[in-house]
Amino acid sequence: MVAYFQLQPAEAELQQLADRYWQEAGERERQLEQAAYEAGEAIRSGEYTLSNLEAIVRWKSERMVHYLIGNSNENIKSALAIAASPQSSTEDAVNALTGLRGVDISIASAVLAAIYPERYAVLDYRVLEALGHARHDVGFYTEYNAFLKRLAECDIVKSQDNLPAPTALHALERAFWQWSRSRGE
Repeated sequence: MVAYFQLQPAEAELQQLADRYWQEAGERERQLEQAAYEAGEAIRSGEYTLSNLEAIVRWKSERMVHYLIGNSNENIKSALAIAASPQSSTEDAVNALTGLRGVDISIASAVLAAIYPERYAVLDYRVLEALGHARHDVGFYTEYNAFLKRLAECDIVKSQDNLPAPTALHALERAFWQWSRSRGE
């Protein structure tokens, strides 16, 4: 089955939404995002630790952090090594991460995005809403990620060089997140 995505916000408003996202984010939200992307960079450099994983999980879902201690250091190291390997497929990386206690597919996508912000998008309910969809499995995430990467490559938003994960892909996510948040207000 092929996932279908339909852009809900107007393309013309995406850059403004991406910029507003960071302006309207609270200080804690900004700190958590910054810490997550710093932890992702450390993981990419070979630091496969609980503390790096925790920083990313805290950013995505603070309520899931306490589950992480149920994982051995060896299991965390192994899962992060697979996730950080440039040779791992999306499916292999997601499956390795979701094998950890406290890591579901949306958390796994956040870990991957923190490690490789140019390759992976975060599977987030707000972004899915902006794409008119809400399904969550590995096949779906692979299609979702590919779709967002193609959209980011169209230059409808620019990378936000002064923010964590300064890529067009994450500017696009911020735009979608802001679009969804604005609709809920």
